[in-house]
Amino acid sequence: MTEVTKQAYRGDVQGLRAIAVGLVVLYHAGLPWLSGGYVGVDVFFVISGFLITNHLLSELTRTGRVQFAAFYARRARRILPASVVVLLLTLVASVLWLPRLQWRATFEQALATALYVPNLLFAKTGTDYLADSTPSVYQHYWSLGIEEQFYLIWPVLLVGSYIVVRRSQARTALVTVLLVVSSLLACVLLTGSSQPDAFFLLPTRAWELGAGALLALAAAQLLRVPQVLRVAGAWAGLALVAGAAVLYDSDVTFPGYAATVPVVGTALLIAFGDTEGPGPRRLLSLRPMVFIGTISYSLYLVHWPILTIPKQAGDYPGELSPLLAAVLVLASVVASWFLFNVVERPAQNASFLRRTSAGRSLGAAAALTVVAASTAAVAFVLFHFVPLHSDRTAAERPLVREPEFTDYVPANLEPSLEGAADDNPAIYATDCHAGFAETDPVGCVYGRESAPIEVTLFGDSHAAQWFPALEVAAATGRIRLTVHTKSSCPSVDIVKMRDGNRYTQCETWRDAVIRANASDPADLVVVANYARSDGFDRVADLPREWEDGLESSLERLEAAGSRALVIADTPEFPGVPAVCLSANLDDANACAVGRDDAVEDELQAAEESAAAAADAEFVDLTDWLCDSDTCGPIIGDRLVYRDSNHVTAEMSEALASPLLEAIEEAVEASGSPDGSP
Repeated sequence: MTEVTKQAYRGDVQGLRAIAVGLVVLYHAGLPWLSGGYVGVDVFFVISGFLITNHLLSELTRTGRVQFAAFYARRARRILPASVVVLLLTLVASVLWLPRLQWRATFEQALATALYVPNLLFAKTGTDYLADSTPSVYQHYWSLGIEEQFYLIWPVLLVGSYIVVRRSQARTALVTVLLVVSSLLACVLLTGSSQPDAFFLLPTRAWELGAGALLALAAAQLLRVPQVLRVAGAWAGLALVAGAAVLYDSDVTFPGYAATVPVVGTALLIAFGDTEGPGPRRLLSLRPMVFIGTISYSLYLVHWPILTIPKQAGDYPGELSPLLAAVLVLASVVASWFLFNVVERPAQNASFLRRTSAGRSLGAAAALTVVAASTAAVAFVLFHFVPLHSDRTAAERPLVREPEFTDYVPANLEPSLEGAADDNPAIYATDCHAGFAETDPVGCVYGRESAPIEVTLFGDSHAAQWFPALEVAAATGRIRLTVHTKSSCPSVDIVKMRDGNRYTQCETWRDAVIRANASDPADLVVVANYARSDGFDRVADLPREWEDGLESSLERLEAAGSRALVIADTPEFPGVPAVCLSANLDDANACAVGRDDAVEDELQAAEESAAAAADAEFVDLTDWLCDSDTCGPIIGDRLVYRDSNHVTAEMSEALASPLLEAIEEAVEASGSPDGSP
């Protein structure tokens, strides 16, 4: 039986690094059979926890203490120079190629990255790492934020635990087990309720680095495992990592329990991957694998902006062709080799830093941080002086069917391009629009009790977008309005997923609204929803199930004595028109899209059919937003869309007259306002 001995250098770990970065890069490049390549980051976490703890334990057991300043100086030389260079170059590339409206968020993200907290920013903004169509050019730095925060805390925890348990490595391992289990439980619980927080925050990711730390603490015991089990364990580990990379996709609830598969797989490979014999050691130690593993940090840094900026540099975000993706991956490898040899390795081995006190390295790190943060902060301030409109104004035009579109960005545009994203209906600010977690109907009421028509607005954010139009009718005494809208929750009887979990809060809320209406029926329930929303990927035949689900909801409303009016969904753009317009201030038509592309005919036909089957009314306002061929982003001095699929509050209010006309016709068709024949 052959036993391994502890080595300062392990080629198999470099090969494992190559697997980790390879999975991430190819996943981001869009390789279809690596839909779970994002688990490469989890592989990195375990490796980092193992290597850092190994270094700390070696010093701790040899000298009885850890020189914290020297440790942080080594980390700074290893991480910061290449990170700051890529950060600054990405900032320059963003200004050169990204639309102006993206600059502010980019500068804010660059500042958070320079201060080592990008993961906190992405958690705060609710970033969906697995499904964001226009991700930040700094999004990949989230994992570096996790590691840097871990490096700051873990040495103190490790040394403190080691001293408290009387310098027993075994008892230190038990303390680490408690920390790992606690972090894993927090990860599982938070993934079900707030996936972005579970994904991006250290407390819910620390267990992955802690798993690597446990391997370092248990190194002596792992050496006693028989070779046959070591070989089998190593291959099993490789199979787990590969299986997760191939079988996982954006629908998997992640991290949660799912993250244990790549973490356990990586742990097995680290524990047993250097075993002599028929294990995967030879594969992992091949020269190409070691080469990629050696430049893996630089490759991780450069690949993301190289792959992402070209996607976002056009009028609307697009996907890379397979050929272009392959070229950009190759360019990433070349750029990372250059970065490794010119920045990463020279900085790590610089004699004028290594052969002096740690203070010089830490001082250089502080200087780099100041330079990066100051550059991002100055850019953020200067953004406010960047023009986001042309020099011309536009006259307010009366709204007509098949409108004429303004072919430039007026200086008097309402809302402005910068204010478009925040041009939400007032019910968002007054908490009358239910959030994701809420299950009880809010039921805010607008208008006079003496109004002739009782109207309920029911649906998701695509129903909420019509509130400004209906509020006009309520303010003039034409209707009394009750609002029942909820984020990402259609009034259609259909199963929807959110963050990989069944959106049960939506189902509970929807049923509660229908029951509330049954106890006090409105004359008319106005229904609008977003069928092309994320969360229906597991629905086999969306048009058919959407039609059946809508018909079911409408029939329940009709059974309670309420007439229903279905509003056809608004046209959808391939990206955010305001972002496109910021790059085309004098050519707004460049941001228009074909009507056939913007309107989903099959889903619209399904809604119209469901309305007819349930004896409900159907109204299509598309002719007020598009001409016969095109849907444009600006009509007169009005910006039509606040994002890719919601109209602005300004535009909704302008559509009050045709919507009210449809409401009055629907009520008239049912008889009297109280629904009697």
